[in-house]
Amino acid sequence: MLYKRGKTYWIDFTAPDGQRIRRSAGTTEKSQAQELHDRLKGEAWRQIELGALPRVTWDDAGLRWLDERQDKASLNKDMSELAWLQTYFRGCFLDELTRSRIQEVLEIKRNETSPSTANRHLALIRAILNRCIEWGWLYHAPKLRQYPEPKKRIRWLRPEEAACLVTYLPAHLRDMAEFSLATGLRQANVTGLCWEQVDLIRHVAWVHPDEAKCRKPIGINLNATAMAIVLRQTGKHPVRVFTFRRKPVKQTNTHAWKKALLKADIHNFRWHDLRHTWASWHVQAGTPLERLQEMGGWESVEMVRRYAHLAPEHLAEDSARIDRVLSQLQGHGTNMAQPDKTTMVKTLVTT
Repeated sequence: MLYKRGKTYWIDFTAPDGQRIRRSAGTTEKSQAQELHDRLKGEAWRQIELGALPRVTWDDAGLRWLDERQDKASLNKDMSELAWLQTYFRGCFLDELTRSRIQEVLEIKRNETSPSTANRHLALIRAILNRCIEWGWLYHAPKLRQYPEPKKRIRWLRPEEAACLVTYLPAHLRDMAEFSLATGLRQANVTGLCWEQVDLIRHVAWVHPDEAKCRKPIGINLNATAMAIVLRQTGKHPVRVFTFRRKPVKQTNTHAWKKALLKADIHNFRWHDLRHTWASWHVQAGTPLERLQEMGGWESVEMVRRYAHLAPEHLAEDSARIDRVLSQLQGHGTNMAQPDKTTMVKTLVTT
């Protein structure tokens, strides 16, 4: 039946299984309220008597996803992506989200940003729809095509570039940037570092599992540089290590950061690239990949191998083998004679 609360119509009926359905129709028009009443009552009958799936909207699926994924490290990213998707999927029933409709929306995101960003939205849609199958809201999810992504170079700074950058940063950002370069911690773990996570006597710190991207605890050995930076922060705040005007820092991608990059003539560089820089320096200094994986809190050594090309010294002996072949060409009128050490030194000095 229909009844009014104020000017708005409400729906009230009992489903075939005895469940009472009572909700607002969201309208002051009786004909619209009656139409919704009849549709809801018909769907309830089909679900009970015919075993049909309930018709659920994308909005409800998104809310349940967020509710069940409260422990997810990247929950804020999911919320941001869902907010964008709501522009196109708000009020849509799950069975209306066809492959072509979803791909049209992803194409908009790809044109606005990049293939990789569109793929991240695609991954979220796919995960939610697959979970809807588990919830009994869908029989199957549409198969979605990922966009090919170009391989990106790892962006890192040479020591002299990093030294130049930090000189242009204000004190609070300089400390956090240098701490990132000394420890390799992710931005959120630096800005969110608390004193209870630091042991000044043992020169160690740690990241709790619920704060780590890999959802595993990370131990940090505070080297001399990191210790000096931490000690400079003592007495500024009772809880947080890094502060600005005695308040916790929430954001590092600020105007001051961008201004420093401009002054240092450093382009295409994000705060997260400080972590890439730290890893690159370690590999070039000879740190084994397995140790680097543990220090950086990566889930697999494969994620660390992207830095391996920066330390090819172990291939020197193999690379030299072809010298014996090339030396045989010297007697055939070629100009491949190897310079002596004196010539090589002079060349390096003058270039």
